[in-house]
Amino acid sequence: MIFLRSLIFNILFYGMTAIACILCIPTLLLPRAGILTIVRLYVGTTHLLEKYILGLDFEIRGKEHLPKEGPYIVAAKHQSAYETLKLHHLFKDPTIVLKKELLSIPIFGLFLKKIDVIAIDRSSREEAVKTLIGETQRIKEQNRPIVIFPQGTRVGIDVTPDKKPYKGGIVKMYKATDLPIIPLALNTGKFWPRNSFTKKSGKVVFEFLPPVEPGLPEDEVMDRLEKEIETHSNALLSLK
Repeated sequence: MIFLRSLIFNILFYGMTAIACILCIPTLLLPRAGILTIVRLYVGTTHLLEKYILGLDFEIRGKEHLPKEGPYIVAAKHQSAYETLKLHHLFKDPTIVLKKELLSIPIFGLFLKKIDVIAIDRSSREEAVKTLIGETQRIKEQNRPIVIFPQGTRVGIDVTPDKKPYKGGIVKMYKATDLPIIPLALNTGKFWPRNSFTKKSGKVVFEFLPPVEPGLPEDEVMDRLEKEIETHSNALLSLK
C-alpha cells in the first residue's frame, strides 16, 4: 500500500511540477508578488496530494516564538524535501539560503530567481560568506524571514552532527544583521526520507523553539542551536 500510494503521488507530483513550470513561464513577466501567488497555489496543491494520496499531513508548534513583525533568521533542521515545500505555509514571504547550482535548473531556476532567494557559491568559502552576509542584510531591509539549514544539506535521520556538523555561516549572518535566530526542529525524514521513492503516512511536526536573541557570543550561539535543534528533532522522531 505504501509503494502504491507513493507511486501515484510521485507520478502526479512530478508531472504537475513539470507541467506547472512550462505553463507558468509567462508569469515570469509578472511582478514578484504575482509569482508568489503562483508559488502558494503550487505548494497548496502539493499539500492536497500529500494529504489525500499519501495520508501525510503536518502540524505547527511554537508559533508564539516567531516575532510578530520585522525580519528574523530561522535555523532549520533539513531532513527532507518536504520542509522546503512547506516554507510558504510556515511563513508569509520567506527567502531561503540555497546552493547556487539550483539556479541553473531549466525553468525552475528562473522561478527561484524571481522569488528572490539567497544563492551561495560553495566552491569558495570566502566568497560564500561575503555573499551570505551581503544578501542577508539586503533581505533584512525587506522585512522578510530568512531560512537557512545550518548543516548545509539534507541529512538522514540517523546522521549525527559529528558526521554533518553545523556550519558557521549562520553566526556570520547573526552578527552582521543583529537579528534573532528562531530554531526549527522537525521530523520530516521519518515520513519523507532523503532520496527515497516511498513516503509514509502520518503527521509531520514543525516545532519553533525560543529565539536566540542578538548579542550572544558566536560559540554560545552555535552550541545552543545544535543542542536544541538536535534534541527536539530527535524527540519528534520518537513520536508515535
